[in-house]
Amino acid sequence: MDTSISVPPCDACDVVTVPTRQGLEAVDIIRRGAGEEVGPVLHDDGGDTLGFLVPPGTAAAWDVPGSTCTETDGRGLSIVPEPEPPVEGSDWLLPPGEADLATDPVVLRAALGEAARLIRAADSCR
Repeated sequence: MDTSISVPPCDACDVVTVPTRQGLEAVDIIRRGAGEEVGPVLHDDGGDTLGFLVPPGTAAAWDVPGSTCTETDGRGLSIVPEPEPPVEGSDWLLPPGEADLATDPVVLRAALGEAARLIRAADSCR
């Protein structure tokens, strides 16, 4: 998917938080996509949520049901080689270095929608 959004280095990113199951599906969907990359992703120690780092300003227009987007203004999210997770009680699923750029919010929105549909379909087969 070719987008016109320039995805910046992740030094003042917003964070999109989603349930873990949907987030893991979205990571797989993005990785299987044509040339799209997923940026750094956090997971909480309880295993309940994933946090995708997205470009600053994303929170202002984020409206994907089942997720939240939080502005950080760069507080605690400076990405340097081998960083400690920026939030206490979290760890990196995809650390900076393996994924240096923020995830494109257009790509993430599409992947989260597809993931939700896949989960609904899987759950209806039980």
